[in-house]
Amino acid sequence: MRCNHRGGASPSEKAMRLREEFRVIAVCPETVGGLPTPRPAAQRNADGRVIAEDGSDVTLAYRRGADATVELARVSGARQAVLKARSPSCGCHQIYSGESLVDGEGITAEALRRAGVECMSEEDLG
Repeated sequence: MRCNHRGGASPSEKAMRLREEFRVIAVCPETVGGLPTPRPAAQRNADGRVIAEDGSDVTLAYRRGADATVELARVSGARQAVLKARSPSCGCHQIYSGESLVDGEGITAEALRRAGVECMSEEDLG
């Protein structure tokens, strides 16, 4: 899906191969939350807010996308999610905060985990 902040796709061959064994539902919480593609890069601050590089607070859009993604997981019966590494929405191990990579979760990863969905990065796939 061409939905990253630059307007491109960020495919993972390992994630694409999951379609051979599992029902895969592709979703971009940031675009579902109402953000355009392309869009300014954003980072999740220590206070939980997501701020775009142009200074705008996009936290509400990220939360809308996270809520919609959790609902999609619920109605589809999803128990696992493979998410994009380091994203302010999907990062499940580390995210960018300020100019640094820090341990933490993106908005959607956190919401899915709280809803009981096991989250992993495409980089965790064997």
